[in-house]
Amino acid sequence: MENQVFLRAGTPNDANRDYLPEAIKGSDMVVNENGNNSQPYPERLQECTGTLTADGLSDRWYEYVPASYDGSKPVPLVVSNHGGLMTGWGQAIYTSWTMLADREGFICVFPDAHQARIWQVEGMFDRPVPDFFNGMDLAAVPKDYHENHDLNFVKALIDKMQEKYNIDKGRIFMQGMSAGNLMTGQFCRYYGDILAGAAGSGGPTQLEMLFTKDGELKNVAGALPVWEARPETNGTPPDTAYSEMLLNRFNRFYWMQLDECEKLPKISIVGEHNMAFYSGAKGDVVYHDIKNRDHGQTLDEAFLYWDYFFSGLRRLPDGSIEKTATRLPRTGDEYAFAFAVGADKAWFHNEIVPMNAKALKWQKLKYHGLNGGQKVRGEYICVPLRVLAQFCGAEYHPSEDTLTAELVLKDGRHVQFARGSIGCVIDNDLRSMYCEALHRDGELLVSCEWFCRYLLNLQVSSCDDVVYITDHFSTLSANMADLIRELLYGKLFPENFRYMEYQEVPR
Repeated sequence: MENQVFLRAGTPNDANRDYLPEAIKGSDMVVNENGNNSQPYPERLQECTGTLTADGLSDRWYEYVPASYDGSKPVPLVVSNHGGLMTGWGQAIYTSWTMLADREGFICVFPDAHQARIWQVEGMFDRPVPDFFNGMDLAAVPKDYHENHDLNFVKALIDKMQEKYNIDKGRIFMQGMSAGNLMTGQFCRYYGDILAGAAGSGGPTQLEMLFTKDGELKNVAGALPVWEARPETNGTPPDTAYSEMLLNRFNRFYWMQLDECEKLPKISIVGEHNMAFYSGAKGDVVYHDIKNRDHGQTLDEAFLYWDYFFSGLRRLPDGSIEKTATRLPRTGDEYAFAFAVGADKAWFHNEIVPMNAKALKWQKLKYHGLNGGQKVRGEYICVPLRVLAQFCGAEYHPSEDTLTAELVLKDGRHVQFARGSIGCVIDNDLRSMYCEALHRDGELLVSCEWFCRYLLNLQVSSCDDVVYITDHFSTLSANMADLIRELLYGKLFPENFRYMEYQEVPR
């Protein structure tokens, strides 16, 4: 039986501009920044210190044990790694893991990086150090992962938690944010075989750490179910030679390859959360973008990780991953379709559907009275009317020359269109569309935005020349638009993993 989730009121500090206000520790202060909101300091969060590694160094971590825990039965463990210049307690307040632990009854632990609040991550300091690290005493990252103190510490901390509490060894999970996500990814590559799943936000791994120059995958621990969250306005790490989109793509491809995933995902967009669910023979992968969110993690991410992913994962004694029903099913949107400018395919019912003409972007122009000039009054994605009729279950009746057409919608309305006319006749009434109907390759094209909003009352959102249409609230984000565009151009998966040679889809 689930325990109730309670929100505790905090005292806002809207004037705060510090990276991590130290006054928060032990107080009810909360800070908010474009979705990266904090909760009041958890009352049951306990600070711990000790020497857990063979090198004799002392470390600090924070344990959260819910009130429901009595040690009578094994419970899951979640390890959550903080971002650069943050702390374990900072990670606890900037996530909702402790609230989720109260609901689900698991234990979570928030370790501190040993030095300068920055994890020892391979490749971290191979390029110029960002300004906010200047003057800090940063230890060089050992080339041999066995000598990496932070890796050894986190691994030993998991052992410590299993000695101290009744932990279900098949249900140990890890999550991280920013540099903590880099740490999580590093841990997964070397020690991921002790985890049942991992998740992270805002910190994709440098591709040199994932692939050799010949495109071979760098990995010791093997397959692992992974959830990758990429806030839309996350940005790229400093001095990166490739685009943010390419960095995100190949982080996804890396785990898809290891987990032997199917190449076609199930896509679900719920509000600002854009999710692509990939099913794998050895582990599933979730690619997640959050619309209009900056570098960081949203307060509800822990609940999404658990409800869609961790709740149905277990590492069996033979090392394989058992997948059972999750609290929320990882299914694509039941009714959704998408188009990308320049593509002659569409997305419908989580499948790729061919079209007889390409989707194109059309501008509605104002030019009369401008002495030969013009102004763009709107840009719309025009798609074949035949396809829109198919997707909404309408009868489609084109004229012999295909310059006009009539649709009979499922509710019985008769709708007429004609090449070059901005008008649409609905039963016996004339209404103006966003732009005129076009004729390309023997097909009438109309604005899918107008058609779906006006005639079907559907939710329509556009981003980077991709449009996504659903029957519920959804907002398409940049990374999901990139994923859909690649699918509709036939680039489901790279032919090889030499990311330096990867050909971008034209926009």
